[in-house]
Amino acid sequence: DSVQLIKFHGSYMQDDREARGLGRGKAYQFMLRTRQPGGFVSNKLYLTMDDLATDFGSGTLRLTTRQTYQLHGVLKDDLKSVFSTIIKSMGSTLGACGDVNRNILAPPHPYKNRKDYQHCQVLANNIADLLAPQSGAYYDVWLDGEKFLTAEREDPKVTEDRAFNGFGTNFEGSPEPIYGAQFLPRKFKIAVTVPGDNSIDVLTNDVAIVVMSDEATGEVTGYNILCGGGMGRTHNNQQTFPTLTEPIGYVAKDDIYHVVKAIVATQRDYGRRDDRRQSRLKYLIHSWGVDKFRAVVEQYFGKKLEPFKPLPKWEHKNYLGWGDQGDGKLFYGVFVYNGRLKGEGKKMLRKLIETHNLTVMLTAEQNLILCDIDPSLKEEIQSSLESVGYDDFQKSDGLVVKSMACPALPLCGLAVTEAERGIPAVNERLRALMTKVGLPETDSFVVRMTGCPNGCARPYMAEVGFVGDGPNSYQIWLGGAPNHSRLAEPFMDKMKIDKLEETFEPLLYFYRTRREGAEESFGDFCARVGFDVLRMYQKAYVPPPSITQLPRVGVEMEAFDQLKDIAERENKTLSQVASEAIALYANKKLS
Repeated sequence: DSVQLIKFHGSYMQDDREARGLGRGKAYQFMLRTRQPGGFVSNKLYLTMDDLATDFGSGTLRLTTRQTYQLHGVLKDDLKSVFSTIIKSMGSTLGACGDVNRNILAPPHPYKNRKDYQHCQVLANNIADLLAPQSGAYYDVWLDGEKFLTAEREDPKVTEDRAFNGFGTNFEGSPEPIYGAQFLPRKFKIAVTVPGDNSIDVLTNDVAIVVMSDEATGEVTGYNILCGGGMGRTHNNQQTFPTLTEPIGYVAKDDIYHVVKAIVATQRDYGRRDDRRQSRLKYLIHSWGVDKFRAVVEQYFGKKLEPFKPLPKWEHKNYLGWGDQGDGKLFYGVFVYNGRLKGEGKKMLRKLIETHNLTVMLTAEQNLILCDIDPSLKEEIQSSLESVGYDDFQKSDGLVVKSMACPALPLCGLAVTEAERGIPAVNERLRALMTKVGLPETDSFVVRMTGCPNGCARPYMAEVGFVGDGPNSYQIWLGGAPNHSRLAEPFMDKMKIDKLEETFEPLLYFYRTRREGAEESFGDFCARVGFDVLRMYQKAYVPPPSITQLPRVGVEMEAFDQLKDIAERENKTLSQVASEAIALYANKKLS
């Protein structure tokens, strides 16, 4: 029971499978995950986490896909020291794991001149407070009941709206007014953004909140609400699936905490508890339909939701590189491969952040943004980071920059194969294939890899997703959109990693020869062409001649039309058909 309970305090017990030894049993340790709404990290907390990783952890810090830290390698005897130090540094791990609301995502904005972005950060913090466990047990355990006063107080409106129970959202007299004694059926994820900014995979959450503002004044007027996203699934269980949010309605600014409570109460009271694989909000909406779900939410809300307001097309932003905060200061987005801060890079980041009193924003793509940089420090910071391998993202391979992977082996108990340690080689092999088939170095697409089907690195949103389904084996998902607004679909099962070249070379060559212009991404191409055609081409693929740059040869129009007809009929390229025809003619003459 204690292993399950500690999850609610933001920690998992893990076993390092590679540290097991004959007669020694399992090598147990703990992973702690922080709560960082919107990814904001104060200067003091950053330095604290860096120290804890060095003194009590594995020596590395992991940036997650939900804008938090994961601290691996903490021993049981050190748990209390680590928890209490985080809390006293104005941090928290409360609710970072377990069947509660998890860390709330928001654009990792460094902008000080955008009211809508600043409001996202405030709202993420306030909803995190609204849905945080209230009993006080967290502080009783890790601070011995010490009354630790933080510099920041909860927004009075959050306190007032949490206590409001006009329509049955609360358990009266309970130390947990929203969660009650049983908490939620499963974890619950919320994201907040502004129209058009999809830097956080906003559509993959249980609840997505879009901040709507007055175009003239920039003041927030209300919120679009979407519900029902989620990535987790189980192999060979068709009743489980990834899905995206669907529009539910719009609420005025003053009603946001009430509608969030109404949605949480609906999931709490009607979400399945008999089967954890079917207990996420997305399955409740799938079972009921959107209209019934909306109607029940409205009962807890106490009134009708307003119609959903139109939104612009989603755009992916990575916040990497240099930019202007809008207050005279600069920000610099640092690409961190797989989110792993380690070695000299970790030391240099700490030195810069400590020396120049910088704050940090963590992104939902495992990177970090250095904020509040004086313009005079630009050259120093750039050169210092490049000296330890943190090159400007524009100097890195776009395939690498866009990729993500979960930690997987050896610590994650659910992993069946590699992800974080496996994706660098996969990226290199994919790039080599792209070069081989003639795709330019400037071309790239979104690659994501997980060691199991739970989807922590959101592989089902990738243009190419590798989902572990056995040792050195992956299910391949294709067709996600580069702006992260369309789900990928399963293309093949059980691809052994040593079969990567024979799997992807036909697809990439087909893409190069049949794409609709340089602007069509690989994911869009796969979605447009369809998987039946992709599989047919893959099966019939004949590698192109090793010598690709040949003198041009003119042919009569009639011959060209015949070649074109054959190519379309046999699903081949013109070059393939012409080469085969010439080879056939030459062999006939020579014989």
